[in-house]
Amino acid sequence: MKTMSINLIVLILLIMFPMYTVQAAPPEYHTVKAKLLKPRQGIGNTVEKLNSGAEVRVAYLGGSITAANGWRVKTTKWLQSEFPNAKIHEIHAAIGGTGSDLGAFRLEHDVLQHHPDLVFIEFAVNDGGRQPEAIWESMDGIVRQIWKSNPQTDICFVYTFRVNYEKELRKGDNPRAASAMELLANYYGIPSINVALKIAELEQQGKLKFTSETPVSAGVVLFSNDGVHPLDQGHDIYTEVIADAIKQMESTSQPLDHSSKLKQPFVTGHWSDAKMIPLEPSMLSGNWKKLPADNILQKRFGGRMGQIWEADTPGSKLTFRFRGSQAALYDLLGPDGGQVQITVDGKPHEKLTPRFDSYCTYHRIATLRLAEGLNPEQIHTVTVEIDAEQPDRNPVAFRLKNPEEELKAAKYQGTRIRVGKIMLRGELVP
Repeated sequence: MKTMSINLIVLILLIMFPMYTVQAAPPEYHTVKAKLLKPRQGIGNTVEKLNSGAEVRVAYLGGSITAANGWRVKTTKWLQSEFPNAKIHEIHAAIGGTGSDLGAFRLEHDVLQHHPDLVFIEFAVNDGGRQPEAIWESMDGIVRQIWKSNPQTDICFVYTFRVNYEKELRKGDNPRAASAMELLANYYGIPSINVALKIAELEQQGKLKFTSETPVSAGVVLFSNDGVHPLDQGHDIYTEVIADAIKQMESTSQPLDHSSKLKQPFVTGHWSDAKMIPLEPSMLSGNWKKLPADNILQKRFGGRMGQIWEADTPGSKLTFRFRGSQAALYDLLGPDGGQVQITVDGKPHEKLTPRFDSYCTYHRIATLRLAEGLNPEQIHTVTVEIDAEQPDRNPVAFRLKNPEEELKAAKYQGTRIRVGKIMLRGELVP
């Protein structure tokens, strides 16, 4: 009778709570030892295609180090020379000054729609200021989006160098961002290539200088001018390390279907639901207009952002509703940028948000964060309204030869807001 009673209680609990499952403990961050290559489960699907002379699409997702005509271009050329029978197509998906947080939202447009066979992901420098938990959410989202789109796509993390990373690397450790990514890579069996470690090793051997702050002797490689962005010889080193890593993985990798890895995420808050949504006229009030195809900003940024909308009249608004946890705008910062009042669910932000900063001698892609950590089950209303005053332009003054006069020029006047898409974790509600 006692056994029957226990079984009855268990049955009742299963009926009452049919969806209850035990969640895995969240990962804990710790420093990971640095190695030039950790092949893990390799890039077997790509290797098979390369050796069979098939069409191979290689995507490079990253920041300015990857956007430069450096290791990305050189690696593509090496692949073409090493596998002359294969048809190599490069997918350029790098944007300067951006990290994996934006990468998770733009992945579909910049990478997945092109059907890559291999995706190199380079965000260890631009994610350097983020906490491990935040890195895991966006990087896990990127990985899971790729394999949900095509479980035969191979992924490889690439860790690049910046000055100050040598402190950890000299001890044989990865810096924080790379360590966080290594823990994720190990969980999913993703290979990683640490070109930063090679730069630190060459500097210790006296064969390389990070920057030109001290005289560079003959025969010594000058890695960069700024300690971050490699000169051509620096990109050559990156490419040599990557080429050697691919050759090593060629002999050890087997083709794999990665779909089984999606059963359990690395972190529960992964951004696999991140997406971008075009603006609709019904969302806009005021003097919003589409930039024409021949507009210089539309020509420069339209390939990434799609149709760009612009407004400059104070009081012009963008309003939308969504069910989800996070919202932002894919927009432009620039010398004529204005500032906006953001209101979420009827509550205005305490401060105005400028679309201008200390780098704004030119226009560049940016993210305007609107709301985070919202209840994902509720419907939220977001309004972005242009303020009557332009933001303070003095933060850019130190970049100008004659700031007092230059800041009076038309280039630095205006309250313009330019938006490409809405970035959502959730679904738009009409």
